[in-house]
Amino acid sequence: MDTLAAHPLAPSYDRSAVTTGIVHMGVGGFHRAHQAMYLDRLMRKGKALDWGICGVGLLPSDRAMRDALAAQDYLYSLTLKHPDGHHETSVIGSIHDYKFAPEDRAGVLEVMTAPTTRIVSLTVTEGGYNIDDVTGDFRTNSAGAVHDAAHPSEPETSFGYIVEALRLRREAGTAPFTVMSCDNLPGNGHAARTAVVSQARMSDPELAAWIDEHVSFPSCMVDRITPKTTPADIEEAEKVLGVRDTWPVVAEPFTQWVLEDQFTLGRPPYEEVGVQLVEDVVPYELMKLRLLNGSHQALGHWGRLLGMTYAHEAAADVDISTWIRTYLEREVLPTLQPVPGIDLHEYINTLFERFTNKAIADTLARLAFFGPSGMPKFVLAGLRENLAAGRPIRMGTALCAAWSLGALGRDELGGQIEQVDDLQPLAETQEAGGGGEGELAFIRNTAIFSDLARDERFRTTYLAELAALRKQGARGRLKTSLLPD
Repeated sequence: MDTLAAHPLAPSYDRSAVTTGIVHMGVGGFHRAHQAMYLDRLMRKGKALDWGICGVGLLPSDRAMRDALAAQDYLYSLTLKHPDGHHETSVIGSIHDYKFAPEDRAGVLEVMTAPTTRIVSLTVTEGGYNIDDVTGDFRTNSAGAVHDAAHPSEPETSFGYIVEALRLRREAGTAPFTVMSCDNLPGNGHAARTAVVSQARMSDPELAAWIDEHVSFPSCMVDRITPKTTPADIEEAEKVLGVRDTWPVVAEPFTQWVLEDQFTLGRPPYEEVGVQLVEDVVPYELMKLRLLNGSHQALGHWGRLLGMTYAHEAAADVDISTWIRTYLEREVLPTLQPVPGIDLHEYINTLFERFTNKAIADTLARLAFFGPSGMPKFVLAGLRENLAAGRPIRMGTALCAAWSLGALGRDELGGQIEQVDDLQPLAETQEAGGGGEGELAFIRNTAIFSDLARDERFRTTYLAELAALRKQGARGRLKTSLLPD
């Protein structure tokens, strides 16, 4: 045995019978640990072999994924790391092809226009939708959008490819595929619709109107912590498998997928492998974004100030965990809708079981990386609702202050904080403000905070939290900010 295909853990179904039903753009660790895993479960039941995944890489850096998968007949291992130290490894076979767009534009469009392709799915990151967080509009002046509007038959972006493929399908009389966003952002289906329709409108308004009328864009909520694959993960996978897997995936055992059942050309029977098919994903989406992702931001920004490296360290810290639980109860739960079938208090308990899983070794730097794109959705959206309703905002505002001090690049032990964004100049301007207008520099970043700095209550609370944090230190403020407003 010298290949994954010959391994006892390899799929038992006939992979030569798998045909493309889904084209997926943005094949990374999360997609391989999540959507591809669900489809592999179906295939192991002898179903959905006509829903195989053809991956598409659009960026130059995606060549590495193409090469890794192609060398292994598109097989890879997925290892679930349980809190008790138990590891559970499987070999996933639902991806059966991969196109590298910079070298094969025609091949990508060919598979996207094939009548057998009925879903085009996306994990292109929150920032990949080219949508302004403040206005909600598609950025028509971005380089990629401008290029694809001027040269629609030579697309470079994911949405340019989708528009061109839909144009070709329309001309050929082929029914349009469903566009299924699986990215971690509110209303991901709506965001995908906005991006595709707006891109089409730049070059062909009639096509844009047709897409808006005939193409389905279901929203979904996805959840599974999937840290970046490390060299140690590669070595461990080789020891377990007895064969080299160039790019294995590791993930936590927990997984959830809540999906709106809106598909124009059908879908795999996802409900048979644990996917929740619903009419309205919004309650589940808000629950996850504000409870899980909001907690991730708190772990990242408080933990890094205290010199920590990993999420499980921060989650196990009594002061941080108590602060987060209080924040969720006091300022987040009041902003949520009832979630069918979910006890929100039990959901919070489950979050901390997941966060404290040492085996995952999720880094605070990875969590903090999503600050600029995530804080507006995960924290600030609920904070705005609390402002409008006259509810408490102090803890959410304190988190913003902690973020700003972390952006200076030094923790409270004198260690270096890895900078994952370009906010350090604003943080330095804030520090030099000396009580003047400069102290508002961080929250006057309208790309993140929009017009929040104009709100007197938020502005006053922020300055008070910033002063208290400087005086008391992160651990001191974590304790004292638990007091009721």
